[in-house]
Amino acid sequence: MFRRAMQSVRRTAIQAVVVVGVVEVTTHLPSQGKSSEVYHYVADEWGIPMLRRFLPAEMAHHLALEAAQWNLTPTHRPSKTEQKLDVSTTLWNGKTAPNCIGLAAGFDKDGVAIPALFHMGFGFLEIGSVCLKAQPGNPSPRMFRLVADQAIINRYGFNSLGADVVEENLKKYRNGGQDIDDDDDVGGDEADKQEDEKETNEENKLSTGEAVLKSVWKHLSSAISAAIGAAIAASKKTQQNDGLLGINLGKNKDATTPLRDYQTMIRKLGPYADYLVINVSCPNVDMEDLGTSTASMEALLVGCQTQRDELDTEHPVPILVKLSPDLTDEELKEICDALMKIQIDGIILTNTTSARPDSLLSPNRVESGGLSGRPLRDRSTECIRKVYQWTEGSIPIIGVGGVFTGKDAYDKLRAGASLVQIYSSMVYRGPGMVSKIRDELAEIMIQNGHRSLEDVVGSEHSELFWKLRERRIKGEPVLVLDTMDEEAKE
Repeated sequence: MFRRAMQSVRRTAIQAVVVVGVVEVTTHLPSQGKSSEVYHYVADEWGIPMLRRFLPAEMAHHLALEAAQWNLTPTHRPSKTEQKLDVSTTLWNGKTAPNCIGLAAGFDKDGVAIPALFHMGFGFLEIGSVCLKAQPGNPSPRMFRLVADQAIINRYGFNSLGADVVEENLKKYRNGGQDIDDDDDVGGDEADKQEDEKETNEENKLSTGEAVLKSVWKHLSSAISAAIGAAIAASKKTQQNDGLLGINLGKNKDATTPLRDYQTMIRKLGPYADYLVINVSCPNVDMEDLGTSTASMEALLVGCQTQRDELDTEHPVPILVKLSPDLTDEELKEICDALMKIQIDGIILTNTTSARPDSLLSPNRVESGGLSGRPLRDRSTECIRKVYQWTEGSIPIIGVGGVFTGKDAYDKLRAGASLVQIYSSMVYRGPGMVSKIRDELAEIMIQNGHRSLEDVVGSEHSELFWKLRERRIKGEPVLVLDTMDEEAKE
């Protein structure tokens, strides 16, 4: 009986090892899981094209977000090339993004899938736009694919569950989710002791073969439990090492006191943010009540900064502003002068555009709303280039618009962006493109002799680049925030 039992266990173990071995060699799923090449391939080459073919754009967006919530999205595929470089970026108050590729606002508007999105490989995330009160946004259909142009037109209109719901989601994320408190298990040790004694008595009644099988199962169960515990611990550790979390703030359609609403959201959500974004440039929302002049924008941002300074946080939460690509050079220059004057912490360039280039081919080009994706790439990069030059590299820039490849990201970094965001390109390339862009960017950096992102940012402006590098070597202030730190010390 004992010999047959052991033979059965041995055969089962050998079969399991063979099956796992074959699967490992062909797919790497057992060891690499959702970061394996096959998982990325299925998601990018099968999943995303099927969503585009069979589902309307907004429904596909919701399904992709659901997949992220259920942790079904691919996780980052580590790049050996990237590991040779320093791809981290440290900006506000020593806050560090582990890599420069982030997710733009608009995908996760309410902060429901933050951990899974970080695990996809983003160095920073921006949720929102969040409105103070819940609102449905514009009626559907309100999102359209321009497949021939690799672009998107959306007119969502700041659909939001509201700041209260988002605050609860952020609390849950910052607290590591809903964890079971082991301390609540009063008398747990005594109960375990009694259970062990019970199992020992039962085992004494079993035959030798049955006892062996039960023992094998017991130890196997313990190993599985230990593996699960280790996975949970690793997950918590990973979350603690997540990148930066930004919160994009927008105004309600029926807002009568927009500044007061922004200030209320800063009080509620600021403590959970690594940075806040004041969105004053969405083409799908009437922004006229915020004022159309640079002076009115300046007054709004100063009011937001004043509220930020009243928060009980270790360091002031950085406040950034997101600008439109449709501004003229004169308007953009005037705004830059105002932003330097009030010492804004950062600028996001750019939002979606209301313009429709003559090069667009898709029938959906006639839809109203904000255009994003490939057609916006060159304009957003040009805005980055000009703003970096006008501000002499003193204000951190987040570049967004038309980033599909590592080369696209590299061009924005050289133009002056410290960080780069993507969104529309995932609609066409899939979630695995985050890892691809990071790997491609690393390859380009090595080919051009760069060892860190600091070697890339603003390098297109040769004279200014070396001037700023000399200041860093001497320990002199470079960014606006560096100047603020020096003033605080005095």
